[in-house]
Amino acid sequence: MSDLVAVVMAAGKGTRMNDPKRAKVMFPIGGRPMIAHVIERAYDCGAERVILVVGYKGEAVRRWVENNFSNAPIGFVEQIEQLGTAHAVMQALPMLRECEGDVFVLSGDVPLLTDETLKRLIALHREKEAAGTLLTVVAPDPTGYGRVIRGEDGTVMNVVEHKDATEEERQVDEINAGVYLFKSSDLLRALPRVQNDNAQGEYYLPDVISIFLNDRLTVVAHCSENFDEIQGINTPEQLADADRLYRRMMVQEKA
Repeated sequence: MSDLVAVVMAAGKGTRMNDPKRAKVMFPIGGRPMIAHVIERAYDCGAERVILVVGYKGEAVRRWVENNFSNAPIGFVEQIEQLGTAHAVMQALPMLRECEGDVFVLSGDVPLLTDETLKRLIALHREKEAAGTLLTVVAPDPTGYGRVIRGEDGTVMNVVEHKDATEEERQVDEINAGVYLFKSSDLLRALPRVQNDNAQGEYYLPDVISIFLNDRLTVVAHCSENFDEIQGINTPEQLADADRLYRRMMVQEKA
């Protein structure tokens, strides 16, 4: 039994990367595949096991991870069709039933997250005894991101995808960073209830948050001060930007 398990979503093809020979998470940041950075962050923050959800070029991803994390407890599940973030986590359900504590959900294409940010998220989650905790950030341009809707007292009221948001909701600049921490028992009960009746026809992980709120469970959010660290990588230009940011962060750490 584990107190903290991390599920890393790594099934994407990365069509806009213009290189069909490798999965998106295998493109390098700082000379190493971006998936390596995400796995390391998970273990640095106390995960006892990582479950990797693979899909496109999944065998190549698995071989690389097994060769480079040979002493780490890593499980693999396959997402044959990419039907959304909740669908990705659903593939890990059999393994998650062994977890009695919390479940981190991370994205394999968000490699610049810092230990400091993730540990603050964990601390808030456990302090509030929350069913679900999400990472947010104020975005200079929130277009395309899911919005975090708060009440007047600052409590999380809803998380809505950009395409499903009203014009008023689209004025909100606090966005969902796509990093979650769930109490495992609550997650296991909520995931089967997620539906795909939305603009994209996908199973969204933020809908778990909505289910928690409807069930009057505690949901909290930690707002990061660093927009750069939560940016996903979808294009060669974003990859180059992230690589420069990573190298700058390494220089600052050593200074």
